Amino acid sequence: MSNVDVDKQGLDLAIGQVLDRHVAECRKLLSVERLSGGASQETYRIRIETDSGERLLAMRRAAGGVKVEPLPGHPGLDVEALLMQCAHTASVPVPQVYYVLQDEDGLGDGFIMSWLEGEALGARINRAPQYGAVREKLAYECGKNLARIHQIDLVGTGLEKKLAVISPREFVEQTWNRYIDFNSPWPMIDYTAQWLLENLPTDEAFCLVHNDFRNGNFMINEEGIIAVLDWELAHIGDPMRDLGWICVNSWRFGGAGPVGGFGEYEDLFRGYEEVSGIKVDKARVKYWEVFGSFWWAVGCLGMAEHYRTGPDKTVERPGIGRRSSECQIDCVNLLIKGDVQLIEAELKQDNLDMPRTDELISSVRDFLRTEVMSETAGRTNFMARVASNSLDIVLRELELGSRAKEQELEGLRSLLGEHDGSLGLGDLRWQLTRKLRSGEQSLQDQQLQNHLRQTVTNQIAIDQPRYSGLKTALDT
Repeated sequence: MSNVDVDKQGLDLAIGQVLDRHVAECRKLLSVERLSGGASQETYRIRIETDSGERLLAMRRAAGGVKVEPLPGHPGLDVEALLMQCAHTASVPVPQVYYVLQDEDGLGDGFIMSWLEGEALGARINRAPQYGAVREKLAYECGKNLARIHQIDLVGTGLEKKLAVISPREFVEQTWNRYIDFNSPWPMIDYTAQWLLENLPTDEAFCLVHNDFRNGNFMINEEGIIAVLDWELAHIGDPMRDLGWICVNSWRFGGAGPVGGFGEYEDLFRGYEEVSGIKVDKARVKYWEVFGSFWWAVGCLGMAEHYRTGPDKTVERPGIGRRSSECQIDCVNLLIKGDVQLIEAELKQDNLDMPRTDELISSVRDFLRTEVMSETAGRTNFMARVASNSLDIVLRELELGSRAKEQELEGLRSLLGEHDGSLGLGDLRWQLTRKLRSGEQSLQDQQLQNHLRQTVTNQIAIDQPRYSGLKTALDT
């Protein structure tokens, strides 16, 4: 018998003992199936026998079944369970938590909860025909559920002592400092950081904030929302943070509606106001929408940094790194709208290389998309698609990259008054970045705004020309 089999037997035995002691309706443990295993959490599907028939439960626990010390912004699985229990009391749809694991159970940090069947994939929520009627009222329902979350009594539930208080300034500075540590100049990210710091919300009527309430983090069926998921980032802060986050373009999954791709601002706000009795501050919602794109722009760069320095060098990480320009174009569309002009592709010149570089790349891309993807499934199939998409970026870089960088260089020289040609693109990017960080460069400078708008728009045309933010920029 292998060590894996022994470990599985031990796990099943420990789970069975917990169920016997703490889940009254359980008569027998039938099976335990591990569904996923990330860096920090594992998810299991548990099948039990009850007097009324078979039933499914779920268990979330820390990876490896260990005890984990809470980290800043990550309060721990026991607090996540408490949050879900409090949400249930406040009429927020969540899985029912049956039991929070204790030290004596020998299973590490985690909890056992009900198993729910529904849809949580954002793209399917936006497109599947069976959810058409739900989509019409979904933004309104999201607003009502956010209001219920924000009304949870922090003192009476004990959450006040378990959750971090995070102000808007702290949120911005944490994210900006993470970006600065990458030591890579992206002027649009610095521009957005300065805008966020100059326009900080002043009303500090803090409450419980879910902090990741968006399309893809709740589950629906054909009746409506049946579960709000992923509570591990909850904190005490500005409630408008949640309303802005669900409107971030990255979480619209190709849908046209500003709320999760499926709904309108007005419906989200109406649902929130009906339950909370509080008038939504639309300017603050926009602030947090800008912050959301800023945060994910930095998060995408973090994936590229992890690829360079971390042990997990999957093909997915650099691909996600290039998505930073998606978030940057969203910041452009929210903050500095105006005319843009796309550069034209360079004409392919006849040369002595047979095949050309682009032909070699195209052949590998087509092999991945046709032969590899047709013969694989699951993660390998997904990674083949990611790899082929990355090769598309390389092909567009060959067509557009040189002219895009030439245009950026010319814009920087004009903006910074550097006409002798002694400084290259990297030096000038850093010069502009430092001027933005020091406050020397005004955000209202029309030449600066035009430069950023042109540069970011042409970058997204290379990285992801089908991203909705590019069409928005071109239609403005």
